[in-house]
Amino acid sequence: MIRYLTAGESHGKGLVTIVEGFPSNVPIDLEKINLQMKRRQSGYGRGGRMKIETDKAEIISGIRFNKTLGSPISMFVVNRDWENWTDIMSHEKTNKRIEKITVPRPGHADLVGSSKYNFNDIRNSIERSSARETAARVAAGSIARLFLEEFGISVGSYVENIGGIYSKEKYSDYLLMNKTSEDFKAWTLSEKADLSPVRVLDEEQEKKIIRKIKAAKKKGDTLGGTFYVVATGLPVGLGTFMHFDRKLDAAIAGAMMGINAVKAVEFGTGFNAADAFGSESHDEIIKSDAGFGRKTNRAGGVEGGTTTGLPIIVRAAMKPIATLMSPIETVDLASMKSVLARRERSDFVAVPACAVIGESVLAWEIAKFFLDKFGGDSIEETRDNYNNYTRKLNNRLIKNFKKK
Repeated sequence: MIRYLTAGESHGKGLVTIVEGFPSNVPIDLEKINLQMKRRQSGYGRGGRMKIETDKAEIISGIRFNKTLGSPISMFVVNRDWENWTDIMSHEKTNKRIEKITVPRPGHADLVGSSKYNFNDIRNSIERSSARETAARVAAGSIARLFLEEFGISVGSYVENIGGIYSKEKYSDYLLMNKTSEDFKAWTLSEKADLSPVRVLDEEQEKKIIRKIKAAKKKGDTLGGTFYVVATGLPVGLGTFMHFDRKLDAAIAGAMMGINAVKAVEFGTGFNAADAFGSESHDEIIKSDAGFGRKTNRAGGVEGGTTTGLPIIVRAAMKPIATLMSPIETVDLASMKSVLARRERSDFVAVPACAVIGESVLAWEIAKFFLDKFGGDSIEETRDNYNNYTRKLNNRLIKNFKKK
């Protein structure tokens, strides 16, 4: 069982990630980890913080000569902005006058956090609930991504819409209809999306979105959107229907919902399946060179909480960011008077970055279920178990049903 833990505040010294449970001898390329860190900071519409931070993971333990040791891996991501916040975020009491924040922002964790943890300063809620923490999650997910690459599994994403602006071409249809061309492999989708400052696949759509972001910025408003995260190269049989809490899609949905500002998640045709006939919703089984195949992938690669061997297709919706430069109404907790919400430095749009974070959490959940099935204290042992399973899978099934 793999697990990870993150620690740190948005304007503290930095973020810490501890990853535990990966087998030994997994090749680790720090440049690839830091590429994912950089991608998380990308996207048109980001705020001033991204001009300060250049996120890079520093490996503290668990890796020697570019390979995992099987021991816990610890990483540190420095917050460069800490230099400007040393008094505000001091670990010890200070004699300097520090502003106490008493005005919560609607849509953020300000009010619920202060209520739950009995704070008298909303700053204590802001710091940990900030999406800055997702940098640590991307660091952890990047270890999982490197592990999965050893087995030909890749993860990618693209933005479907921002602010209600969609492409005329519905790229998700190609995924759902089980198109197997290189254009719809996970890494190809990501490479194409990364060429766009808003991570869309349509140039005309990109222009319209950028115009709308500019308009939102001028108004002091924010925008949300939807994105797809895709994983390809998976074997059949990750996850199980035997227990509700061991279903792969349930774990992925929970991980996606754990990303800041994500409010909805669906697999395959998702909500649209509720409006369709059963004959239009399920994936017909056909004979193939490998034994079995599917005509379509409307289930999004998961049936009964278990992988079908087709790409996992996850769609998620991110709400507009809660911090507005033209604030809406709230209540000052100190005076109990109606006021406008306070401003806190923030992005105008973060959907492109959210999609990249989605890649990391998807990679993590797949790696977790992969190791749950195949185990191994070293990657060599894991690979032997994996190869033995996949080589005999369809032949074993066919033989079982031919037995009298």
